[in-house]
Amino acid sequence: MSGADHAAGRSLQTDGPLAFETVILAAGMGTRLGRPHPKPLTPLRTGQTIMRRQVDYLRQTYGTALRITAVVGFKLDIVMEANPDIAFVYNPFYDTTNTSKSLLVALRLTGPGPVLWFNGDVVFDPALLPFLRDRVGGDRSFVCVNTESVAEEEVKYTLDESGAIRELSKTVAGGLGEAVGINYVAARDKAVLIRRLEQCDDTDYFERGIELAIEHDVVRVEPLDISQFGCVEVDIQDDLDRANDFVRSTGNDVIGSETD
Repeated sequence: MSGADHAAGRSLQTDGPLAFETVILAAGMGTRLGRPHPKPLTPLRTGQTIMRRQVDYLRQTYGTALRITAVVGFKLDIVMEANPDIAFVYNPFYDTTNTSKSLLVALRLTGPGPVLWFNGDVVFDPALLPFLRDRVGGDRSFVCVNTESVAEEEVKYTLDESGAIRELSKTVAGGLGEAVGINYVAARDKAVLIRRLEQCDDTDYFERGIELAIEHDVVRVEPLDISQFGCVEVDIQDDLDRANDFVRSTGNDVIGSETD
């Protein structure tokens, strides 16, 4: 699909059930950004919130048949009101647990197929979604990575001799790049990931569940290099500024209402 086709809003698939589901993790409090609302509801210069932009581009790219489920917790009512066209699951322990438990809540309620999931604070180039099309629905689990940056505070990764991910955490030494907060679990690996997320500590990020599945169940998780696409995970004001600059520079976003 050409950039012109995508800019025109043509979907890659619109009819019939899709082979995968999508989850957005939006339960956290996002205190580092210092806003009174959940971080996914942070507005961008386009007029959309971070999360609304995710939903809109997912719908434009994969069609209206795509099932999108958001995990909510902190101020869940306003997150739900801002996104009335998707499904929701509730993490009642959002204030004492981390993303491992939010993802667990969501995966338990998905169907038997694979799941593509996003952190709710990720601003990405919409051209990334057509790039992922040939991978989602397939039988290979992957983590989207940026090999051009290895910041100390970000989730980093190393590889084994076969090129699959060996380690995946913020404490990795000698990281080869950063995980960007967009991940995919194949149907055959999902039950194992659920079991390992159950074993995670409440404060663990979901990446710990992936590591446990790799270590103990020989699950193969591939790094998918998306460095060619802009992608910003918004944790602090500097990240938000970069995201807004990036959104403006891509020229793909249209200012509109939050539910258009």
